[in-house]
Amino acid sequence: MDNPVIIFGAGGLGKASLEIFQTNGVVVYCFLDDDKRLHGQEIGEISILGSTDDHGYTKFIGKKCDAFVALDETKLRKSNIKMLNERRKVMPLNAVHPQSTISDSAHISYGLFANAGSVIGSFAKVGVGCIIHSNTVVEYEATVGDYVHLGAGTVISAGAEIENEVFIGAGVTIAGPLKIGKGARIGAGSVVIENVKAGATVFGNPAKPV
Repeated sequence: MDNPVIIFGAGGLGKASLEIFQTNGVVVYCFLDDDKRLHGQEIGEISILGSTDDHGYTKFIGKKCDAFVALDETKLRKSNIKMLNERRKVMPLNAVHPQSTISDSAHISYGLFANAGSVIGSFAKVGVGCIIHSNTVVEYEATVGDYVHLGAGTVISAGAEIENEVFIGAGVTIAGPLKIGKGARIGAGSVVIENVKAGATVFGNPAKPV
């Protein structure tokens, strides 16, 4: 990876991504963020130069720069990755902490954030634009769809299927080869022992609809 990186989003996820890239020896060119109050400020000597749709900076992506989308909100992450695909004809980089572990047989897509201590097991699959926080385990042969958020310390058991745009809070256990439907939300600390319907919100031990 020779090109510097532009990070979309200067919030907490952006700061964590900066640390990952710098630890991996990757130069970060700048941040772009839609909060104009942040423009001109610096994070670890890296400037926040403009908005995520500022053509003055995005025009370099795919030519002189690469990009990473560090936006927590699923809709924003999805729309910015779509913009990179359609306008710049590129996919975002992955930000993978050197203290994470990804099996050689696992399949990961683009735009992945994987923080320290995260594990992606053998023959697991992880889709586009996923956020995997610290000490989260995606066990062997589990499938994680696109734009999924996995909170710190979560365990996705072997063979589980997590569909697109699911939000799973910190410390959740998916206890078995279960199916979590598209857009479902699982509260922090929950233990899930049965399938969760698309769009449902569940919480507790065992997790129940709320």
